[in-house]
Amino acid sequence: MGTLLKNAHHFPAVPQAGLELGTARRAEFVNITPRLQEIVQCNGWKEGILTAFVPHTTAGITIQEGADPDVVYDILGWLERTIPWVDPSYRHGEGNTAAHIKASLLGSSIRCLLEEGRLRLGTWQAVFFCEFDGPRNRKVWVSFEPASSP
Repeated sequence: MGTLLKNAHHFPAVPQAGLELGTARRAEFVNITPRLQEIVQCNGWKEGILTAFVPHTTAGITIQEGADPDVVYDILGWLERTIPWVDPSYRHGEGNTAAHIKASLLGSSIRCLLEEGRLRLGTWQAVFFCEFDGPRNRKVWVSFEPASSP
């Protein structure tokens, strides 16, 4: 059994923020890169690491191609064909087992370097919120770890 940390208040506070978004379809990828960049700028975060965490079990987050919308269309199509919404072997009573599986595969967090107040993504990269059980109102929690001074 794990040990609970006592005196956790001795750890330095990590700057945090969040965003809310509404999704329109059962399954979709929503490009949240501009909204994350806005959070960075509004908070004056400059150099360090940004973490974006999705506190939902039927949604995820990923960094993927943002220039060509066919890429996320193809990913969603593959996920839908590979993990069908209805399968007689699913046991979960709410009927959204496929959404849980897809969210598990994509993951609930990403980390991205910040440099000079900008997300340091590759030329074609964008950050996508991945909805698998929509439409819903969702949240993304964001934290920032400043770079250590030399």
